[in-house]
Amino acid sequence: MEGWTETWRGIVSPWECDITEHFTIAYYFDRLADATSTMAGSLGSDGPSRSVARRYDVRFVRELRAGASFHILSAPLAIDEASLRLGHQFLDSVNAEVTAWVEETLDITPSTLEGFIPTARDRVKPMDLGPDGNFTLAAFVHRFTAASVQALAAIGATASYLESARKGYSTFELALQASGWPRLGSPVLVETGIVHLGNSSIRFMHRMSDPVDGRELARLSQFGVQLDLDTRRPAALPETLRAAAARLLIPVS
Repeated sequence: MEGWTETWRGIVSPWECDITEHFTIAYYFDRLADATSTMAGSLGSDGPSRSVARRYDVRFVRELRAGASFHILSAPLAIDEASLRLGHQFLDSVNAEVTAWVEETLDITPSTLEGFIPTARDRVKPMDLGPDGNFTLAAFVHRFTAASVQALAAIGATASYLESARKGYSTFELALQASGWPRLGSPVLVETGIVHLGNSSIRFMHRMSDPVDGRELARLSQFGVQLDLDTRRPAALPETLRAAAARLLIPVS
């Protein structure tokens, strides 16, 4: 594709799949970090500074499952004095179909959100750091994934419910904004709110912060549906779950 550069190529390993039986979101970001570094190198840069806020707008077109081969094409979409915008396409290597789109924008200023419930709390471990010694994109998303599971449990979509009903929460769109980079041993807190509730869909807003000083580190808007694991189609939320989720809805500006 003219103007686009291949920045990653490989497969989905079985251990990289989640309980919904498809490629775990955090591993998309693991591959994305490599793609961004490769793209930056082709532009003559060492990559974006960790002090610069970054936003990731992601749309999932179709599933990648265990054993799938795929590759990433990347391209600069816009460059000016204030920001750099990159585009990334995740492509099925067999038929070149797009499986996910990512738009990465550097230097985005976040706003404050209130009214979330705590959904994850721990400290930065050595495994959270990349080859450069910094907190990785995948480490952000792993915590937001755990926060999503906690939030689902809070509305009654517990592990036992999901297993017995053969349901899962399948993300089809997300936007990640990273504005701080926690260091080894530092505490992190994730709080979550529900900002949209549909027939089968829920949009979570997750906010990661330093619990000591309240400084925001990252934010993830996660939009997905309850997925029937047998039909692989969206399934309506039971009324008990909808009622519990409605109590956690928060206003957004």
